[in-house]
Amino acid sequence: MKPIDPITLEVLRHALTAIGEEMNANLVRSAYSPNIKERRDCSCAVFDAAGGMVAQAETIPVHLGAMPASVAAAMNYAGDLRCGDVVVLNDPYRGGAHLPDITFVSPVIDEDRILGFVANRAHHADIGGKEPGSLAGDSREIFQEGLRIPPIRLWRADVVDPDVRDLLLLNVRTPEERWGDLRAQYASCRSGIHRFQELAAKYGRVLVEDGMRAIQDYSERRMRHEIGKLPDGEFTFEDVLEGDGLSAREIRIRARVIIAGDAIKVDFGGTDDQAEGPVNAVMAVTQSAVYYAVRSMTDPTIPPNAGCYRPIQVAAPEGSVVHACPPAPVVGGNLETSQRIVDVVLGCLGQAQPSRLVAASQGTMNNVAIGGVDPRSGRTYTIYETIAGGCGAHASGDGVDGVQSHMTNTLNTPVEALETAYPLRVRRYELVSGSGGAGRKRGGLGLRRDLEPIGHDANVSLLTERRERGPYGVEGGDSGQPGRNELISPSNGVTELPAKGCVIVRSGEILSIRTPGGGGFGAPSDREREDREQDRVEGRLAS
Repeated sequence: MKPIDPITLEVLRHALTAIGEEMNANLVRSAYSPNIKERRDCSCAVFDAAGGMVAQAETIPVHLGAMPASVAAAMNYAGDLRCGDVVVLNDPYRGGAHLPDITFVSPVIDEDRILGFVANRAHHADIGGKEPGSLAGDSREIFQEGLRIPPIRLWRADVVDPDVRDLLLLNVRTPEERWGDLRAQYASCRSGIHRFQELAAKYGRVLVEDGMRAIQDYSERRMRHEIGKLPDGEFTFEDVLEGDGLSAREIRIRARVIIAGDAIKVDFGGTDDQAEGPVNAVMAVTQSAVYYAVRSMTDPTIPPNAGCYRPIQVAAPEGSVVHACPPAPVVGGNLETSQRIVDVVLGCLGQAQPSRLVAASQGTMNNVAIGGVDPRSGRTYTIYETIAGGCGAHASGDGVDGVQSHMTNTLNTPVEALETAYPLRVRRYELVSGSGGAGRKRGGLGLRRDLEPIGHDANVSLLTERRERGPYGVEGGDSGQPGRNELISPSNGVTELPAKGCVIVRSGEILSIRTPGGGGFGAPSDREREDREQDRVEGRLAS
């Protein structure tokens, strides 16, 4: 490979990143479901011919860190891929993360050879299973969570396979919406292929191939340089999941970070065995969470690609809650366990780099899936949401209020869009005063979101965390306030709901979700007087 001058390399890097960003914009613009077009629960990336990620749209970390496993699965199981082929998959045990996330992988053909791949992943609001939204908080095996799709061609030479399409759509509750989202994913891939081929035509295939390798090598050098600044040593930290939906027994996640020279190993030895309930994470999800945490605590400006992650090794006991084996249910591993893995790895890295120590953020995605029959049309509907909460504080600032943190990077479903699309009404949507942990720098505030089904009874599934103990504070800061799930009934008053499980919400009743606040940083007595007064004026203190 000939050396590439830095200016040309940067032009290529930004051009490849732009392909991913344009793919993501097209997917969002073309999607049918509010979950994708409003919340933007989707991600796109570009890969070289060997399946190494080269560039990505900056969207959802848990998608992007695990997506290379999907591309590898498509390459290994789909056989000889040709122009216009699209491989789809969602099997967590063959490259996926959890069943609602469907991944598309398409080859980019140039001069009758594969130049690279484009891929996208989108969370579908239903993929079958025992509960609407495919989010059973009490599932015991993956077969209850929805339709498993191995790597299989849905389009061949740009012609859809009607048998595969019909098989997929027969097993979901909202086939029209699903087919609309699947077509949006296809259109996203087509636009990525077109831009990739344009790039090769403009600069030449050889330069693009050499550039993709050089970009990955560049990221590797920068990551090794950053890791080399950290002190050698071993650092341990552990935290727990608050039950698995079937039992209240806490599930321990333990990490040992080993820094040696310019490389890091994260070992999850001592972590509890995989759970009976749906909080298990497959290895691709665990790797994704580790990559995110290391990148966050070193230099987030390092271009994220396969080279960036070469210096990072992840080891986890097979059959543990962070390296689950089939047929363990896994829908919450991608959502909740990934967040706790980040908390634990950041706890280790904060010991190695105290100047970048950060308190725990809400540590949950507050997953809510709702389904039923829309009385306006008589048709089945499903909605999936994650609800934001408080970010952890750090030495240089307070935690941010009411945002998604760490492994999710989605937006909310705007009230207007939600109430238009579904027979639901948003009764309250507000910050929870006093929910952030006190400290020299305070934790961010959680949210309260109250939902009422209109004219029908709704099936609700919950997968939430941090309902028993709040996100931890650091350097003497207080923990954030735990979240709370409630059912408010005109006849029975307020009933606390479990963190994980399924419930019927009757017409006229209200589902109330309060999300955790972030942990505080430093002793509360050290908070500046001006900051205290600002908290009082802005209503951030508990009433």
